[in-house]
Order: sequence, then structure tokens, then C-alpha cells
Amino acid sequence: MSSPTVHYPSRQSLDQLSRLLFRGCDRQRTGTAKGELKREILALSRPQFDDMLELAHLNHVVMRGLEVVRELAREEGDTTRAQWAEGVLYAERARIETAVLFLSEICEAFQEHEYGVAVIKSLDHWPDLGSDLDLYTDARSEDVCRLMKRRFSAQIGPRSWGDRLACKWNFMLPGLPEAVEIHVRRLGQTGEQVEIAASVLQRTRQVRAGEHTFRVASITERLMISTLQRMYRHFYFRLCDMMDSAELVETGAIDYADVRSAATHAGIWKGVATYLQIVSDFVKGYRGRGLELPQLVTADAQFGGSDVYYARGFIRVPILPQSARLYTSQLVGVLGKGELQNGARLSLLPWLATAAVVGQKLTGNDKGIW
Repeated sequence: MSSPTVHYPSRQSLDQLSRLLFRGCDRQRTGTAKGELKREILALSRPQFDDMLELAHLNHVVMRGLEVVRELAREEGDTTRAQWAEGVLYAERARIETAVLFLSEICEAFQEHEYGVAVIKSLDHWPDLGSDLDLYTDARSEDVCRLMKRRFSAQIGPRSWGDRLACKWNFMLPGLPEAVEIHVRRLGQTGEQVEIAASVLQRTRQVRAGEHTFRVASITERLMISTLQRMYRHFYFRLCDMMDSAELVETGAIDYADVRSAATHAGIWKGVATYLQIVSDFVKGYRGRGLELPQLVTADAQFGGSDVYYARGFIRVPILPQSARLYTSQLVGVLGKGELQNGARLSLLPWLATAAVVGQKLTGNDKGIW
């Protein structure tokens, strides 16, 4: 029996949404660019709007994308499309407010027990929020599970082979649609990055999200975590990754020497440089200019935006040969430091990836593996 057809947003929706994000949010936006965006918005049919909205949800850019639609539609007196956007924004704001309240309460509970905790990934997209809540802690796994069960009546989600290697736990809380993913004492696709993990809590900074303040990873750790997630594990970018990282570059938030030092020690500097080059090239494709990256980044980038492609709702990074080379470089670096146990963990990644592909083809689901 054939599998049901799965709908994915069109390439046209990717192009429309990317133009809205990178031109609409551009501080140097010209009147001509604004006029082109307005004409594009006024021409949107409801099915086209819905397709673009589905893509925005997948890529965690609903707030930023729909705010541009609403703003420009209002300026043109287009109440219909402005109302389409406002309805979405109202629902998304309510979802985010609920999730952030839970996130604050979880962090407070960890702090009451004197467990180190920081929010990772989830608040990088602000004012958008991802589809789950991610935290890192130095507490023991048994203490984390006990706290989440007793304090929040949480249920522990199924753990894949990859989750167990990476020391990740997923919790479902009553009243919270999003899962809470807690990384315990390790980071990386197989839990091989213990030094990056240790530095997260040592170098946290505070950010405000709504009415709440959170400890989050420093800019350096944030970039390395994003790189590990996109270039070494999932092999795809979301539009939020492009926007978030571009903003870090353009606001001067990145200490490139610090990033290179930390990422080189972790064996992923080439991956970080390549990640930033891909972001720069992608942004250039939609607004006409890329990011002003220093030569130390561009010199070590292994490939760029011309190698990525759109498929199944995301911007995909080719695994062979590009990402495979980055993985090999990371493995050599880990083993070169004498970290045999972490190297053994990392060496399992190709087997996990292969098993995930086979599982996907046989059952339509790779969750028990990946």
C-alpha cells in the first residue's frame, strides 16, 4: 500500500517569505524594495498566504514574517490581508506567552534546588519561539527526572538511541503543548561535546523575553550549538537560523577570535565558518548583499550557499561530500586530544544516520533511532 502524500510548502513560498524577512526587516531597506514587497503582499491569494504561513511555522518566523505582512498591508489600506496576519499573530502571541511562563517556572525550580540551568536555542529566535523548549543543566539525570515529575507532573517522552547518546530527556507537561527538552551535562549529536557543555553555564548572559528574564548561552556557545545542530546533526537550516545569525553579525555581537578559539578546541571551527558563510550567501540572495564576515571566517569556510537547496520545508545541507568532511575533521580533532570515549561516541554517528534512513524507509518514522 502506498504511503499518503505529504504536502510541503512550495519553493515559491520560500522565496516570498525570505524576501519579506530579509528585505522587510532590513534596516537599509529602500523605497523601491518596500514598494515591491507591498505589491507582492497585495497579490497574495488566501491559499498562497496559507502555504507561506505553513512554511513560517515550520521555520519559526511567524511573528517576524507576519508582522511585516500586517505592517505593509495596513499602509496600503488592505484590511483583508492585514486581518489575516493579525489573526495569526494573536494566536501565536498567546502560545508564546504560555510557553515562556512555563519556561520561567521550570528555570526557577532548578535554581531553587541549586541546579545550574540555562536556556539554549529556544530564545535565539525571539520574538518567535520554537516548537519545543530547550534547556541545559549540570544536574544529574535522576535529579532532573525527579524534579520534573514532582514539580510539574511531567511525563518522560520516549528516548531514541540518539537521545540516549546525547544525554537528552524529553518531558511533556500538563497544559503545555510544547515538549521540554533538557540536555544533561553533554552537548553534541552524540554527547561528545563535554567542554562546550561545561562552558555554557560558566559564560551565561541574561536576556529578557516578555515579562521574564533568563540565563542563556553566550554568543560564542550559541553559535557553536547552532552549528552542531545544523551542520553536524540535522543537516538543514530553518529561516530563523538565517535571521538569528545574520542579526548577530550585523549588530557586532560576535567576538570572532573567541569563537575561533573555542570552536577550534572543540574540533568544529570549520563547521562554524561554513555555517556563517552559508547564512551570508543565503541573505545575499534575497536582499542583494551578504554579511560583512571577517577574513578569518571566509578563509576557513568549506562551502557556501550555492551548495544548499530547498526540500521538504527546509534549506538542506548536502551530507556527501560536504558535511561528511566536516564530521571527519571533528572526529580527528576529538581523537587528537586523546578523548577516546568521546571519539567512540562520535564514531557511532554514521551508523545512527544509516539506521535512521533505513527506519524512515521501512516505517515512515526515524524517531526511535535519531
